[in-house]
Amino acid sequence: MSALNIKKGSSAKSAYDLKNPNADVNEAHTLTVTVDNEAGVLARVIGLFSGRGYNIESLTVAEINEEYHTSRITIVTTGTPQVIEQIKAQLGRIVPVHSVHDLTVEGPYIERELALFKVAGTSDKRVEALRLADIFRANVVDSTLESFVFEMTGTSEKIDAFADLMRPLGLVETARTGVAAMSRGA
Repeated sequence: MSALNIKKGSSAKSAYDLKNPNADVNEAHTLTVTVDNEAGVLARVIGLFSGRGYNIESLTVAEINEEYHTSRITIVTTGTPQVIEQIKAQLGRIVPVHSVHDLTVEGPYIERELALFKVAGTSDKRVEALRLADIFRANVVDSTLESFVFEMTGTSEKIDAFADLMRPLGLVETARTGVAAMSRGA
């Protein structure tokens, strides 16, 4: 049998099959970017994502140092490892960017998100909504005879789980802040 005649079910591999099987897997990454707090910087950072077709899952921005006029942008994005590396490199090239950190790969980190949920319902659905809110440690911040507004902080997964449970009970509206994240330790 010649080398070109390979039997069906043979374990022979092509050179193209030798690449990393996980290379094309999309992963979520939490990036923190410290930038100058000046007009147009956020637009430049966001423009980098939109101009290259990268998606932003979550975005939060706030000034972190009034004296030095710096802000922190926390971005949750998804992509292959190569795309994430490209995003970090391109962010680092923007002039008002001071630092770029990928918390997902740099070690343990804390993330929290704030969400408000408006749930409308009466009788048993109201009681069940209050019971679930207690389990999830959500606070009632507004109440009428027909609805509640719950406030909750936690990981995105916890907030998603709470929303999923509230939908059949009358979830009317949701507002989310996006992820705020910080590395653990010194």
